[in-house]
Amino acid sequence: MKPLTLRIDNKSVISLAKNPISHGRSKHIETKFHFIRELVTNEMIEVQYYPTELQLVDGFTKALKLDRFEFLRKKLGVNFSISSSYELRGSVKI
Repeated sequence: MKPLTLRIDNKSVISLAKNPISHGRSKHIETKFHFIRELVTNEMIEVQYYPTELQLVDGFTKALKLDRFEFLRKKLGVNFSISSSYELRGSVKI
């Protein structure tokens, strides 16, 4: 089975997830992080660096300036005009 790709914008986290050796500074890390490390070790997921500027999820999780929001909205394929409703790729209208 092909592993799930987890795109992360933090290189330190990627390093910790890929290196199963315990680090002195990582003792405080939460249980969920150790779960991710185990999934990486078992090749169920792979972690990949993905720059912050391209993180599409930011449009759902952060307060953004209008130009950044519009950029992410276009990347997601959501178009909006005053005269029509929202439209997703594939001509599905909301």
